[in-house]
Amino acid sequence: MMMRRQRIRLLLTFLSGVVVAGIVSIVAGTVGSVAATRYEDLNLFTSVMNLVRRNYVEEIDEGRLVRGALRGMLEELDPHSSFLDADAYHEMQVDTKGEFHGLGIEITKRRDGFIEVVSPIEGTPAQRAGVRARDEIVAICPTERPADWTEECRSTKNMTLFEAVNLMRGSRGSKITIEILRESFEKPQRFTIARDVVKVVSVSGRVLEPGYAYVRIRAFQERTIQDLQKVLETLHKEGGGQPFQGLVLDMRDNPGGLLDQAVKVADAWLSEGLVVYTKGRVDSQLHEFRAHSQGTEPSYPIVVLVNEGTASASEIVAGALQDHRRALVIGVQTFGKGSVQTVYPLEAGNGLRLTTALYYTPGGRSIQEVGISPDIVVQAPDRRPEAGGEEGESPERVRERDLERHFTQEDASPTEPLEAPGPGAAAAGYPDDVQLGRAVEVLKSWTYFERLRNAPETALQAKAPAPAEAEAR
Repeated sequence: MMMRRQRIRLLLTFLSGVVVAGIVSIVAGTVGSVAATRYEDLNLFTSVMNLVRRNYVEEIDEGRLVRGALRGMLEELDPHSSFLDADAYHEMQVDTKGEFHGLGIEITKRRDGFIEVVSPIEGTPAQRAGVRARDEIVAICPTERPADWTEECRSTKNMTLFEAVNLMRGSRGSKITIEILRESFEKPQRFTIARDVVKVVSVSGRVLEPGYAYVRIRAFQERTIQDLQKVLETLHKEGGGQPFQGLVLDMRDNPGGLLDQAVKVADAWLSEGLVVYTKGRVDSQLHEFRAHSQGTEPSYPIVVLVNEGTASASEIVAGALQDHRRALVIGVQTFGKGSVQTVYPLEAGNGLRLTTALYYTPGGRSIQEVGISPDIVVQAPDRRPEAGGEEGESPERVRERDLERHFTQEDASPTEPLEAPGPGAAAAGYPDDVQLGRAVEVLKSWTYFERLRNAPETALQAKAPAPAEAEAR
């Protein structure tokens, strides 16, 4: 019996060894299979490259082919990952600094594939030439055309925003012609514009009326938080050093920018807690960004204005202030870009922009594909839904959910709005900007009810009419 038990134990030990060896063999085989597949793919790429080099009808620039292959590889991922050649990488760095040579217009993509002017920047060549918001740029005709161009002008239909920006920028004093279609035009008209130095002021502000301030953030650049602090300091001085009764923070058509600047801007109105956190496939992409009490603004009411063009970093600020109940968000559903791109410098001045994480608001919401839902829905008159459009949105504006290969969010559940006024709801004093007018109305109502809530009970009783007087009235 003892001998039999020993033999069984030895047999089980042997079988265990066989199983472990089998697992190791399977793992090794899997790793070897992956390596073999990668080698075959690289071998395939080399074979195609050699065939093109030997047999293509014309001489080729092999470097150009490799860069094209890299662009194609990144295009298989999501719409925000891309290979940046030296020129594109330089342009990206210029954008974050807020100064460049060009026309001075903010542009976006229309659903029909063409380029639309969001707005000309004040004091720039485009504004002086008469370019207006909502103009449709149907073609670009640069004076110095790339070597592969055979036509004088190139249609912007299906042209990427980067391609359009790259064509419209150039050395100071050089000229470019763009064809614009406007609602009042029977056919596209040509605008020839001389490029100049364009300085994008990321933050501006003004006093709307006594006690109520307005701050506009156009983009999140390297010095946005410093610019914001200067604007707020100036506005406080103009108000005699008294706390604001209310502030409108306008981030409509703000395409985003630097994450660290968005965090610092939100921190200006938050004294503690999460501002945003990011989470990716690897643990190194898990980051938490928190607010600090130092330098926090006084506790006055805030309304944040957003629209379809509010994206990325501006959505982070809106979401943080909304989740902390520090501000009410007014406007329409935002763009919905909830992904984080990390930029890696490469050889020869090239770069790689790669989506490495998704970000989440303090309440744990991912706004990817769904955007920030406003607390109060107010649509601008020129953003009325047409046939087939949804409430509060223009059928022509592109959002994240319209982009190919975007990350989806199956379980997104936007918060319900408090109120949904009809299109064109006006507010006294701001007939040209319905959303701003509604924001001021909300701030005034807010401060009124705050005063009412904090008033002594005896003061409220003194103001109440006697029953007889009430009946007489």
